[in-house]
Amino acid sequence: CSAIDACGSNNGGCSSKAECRRTAPGSRACVCSAGHTGDGTVCLEINPCLVNNGGCDRNAECTQTGPNQAVCNCLKGYSGDGKTCTYISLCSQNNGGCSEFAICNDTELTDRTCTCKPNYIGDGFKCQGNIFQELLRNSNTSRFYFHLEALSIRDISGPGPFTLFVPHTDVLNSDPRVKDWTAKGVLVQVLRYHMVACASLLYKDLTAVTNITSLQGDLIHISYSQNSLVLNNKAEIVFSDTVGTNGVIHVINQILVP
Repeated sequence: CSAIDACGSNNGGCSSKAECRRTAPGSRACVCSAGHTGDGTVCLEINPCLVNNGGCDRNAECTQTGPNQAVCNCLKGYSGDGKTCTYISLCSQNNGGCSEFAICNDTELTDRTCTCKPNYIGDGFKCQGNIFQELLRNSNTSRFYFHLEALSIRDISGPGPFTLFVPHTDVLNSDPRVKDWTAKGVLVQVLRYHMVACASLLYKDLTAVTNITSLQGDLIHISYSQNSLVLNNKAEIVFSDTVGTNGVIHVINQILVP
């Protein structure tokens, strides 16, 4: 007589995911393979993600990759190895894409708000200060700013509102009369002739105006023809409507002379 091998045929009736073990002649035990659970005749894969999120961080996604195996990946808006995930503040890098003159506030995992700081206006992504500050920030108008600073002309630092007609930097750099006016002490009057007080006039507003009085005291004549605004029949507005907290700046292609 020979002992009957209970595991000799069809894995002893055990699950294909189980090991059949002989215990005695004609008897056997079915033991589920590693990563599986059951009574041996039925063995199911263990999904570790079903218990305690598979050991992943609560801000991570657990994904089963095999029997009792899983990977952890941090959710969007978090960084780490999946076991530990740290919140990524959108505002922590480059001020969240907001203006340097704005306050960035995280609102949700994938969003933030941008709000201009006090004494600035704008949508948060672009914030403007007063027009005196804006002159310096724009290369087209920065030369005008430096002349104002050199001559201590600070009229447009006040609450306003003001309208400025600023000769382009290239014009101020190339016009030889600027040096003559500086030497004769009349550049202050010339610069103040480009400023209008008590009004913040956008381009569309200027199309309905024929004369305005400058801070220097003389009138500036405005005409509109061929889709262009021209001052004193010479200087054309080439860039318009740079708005600040206390007024608006227009760039012109010639110097106005009172």
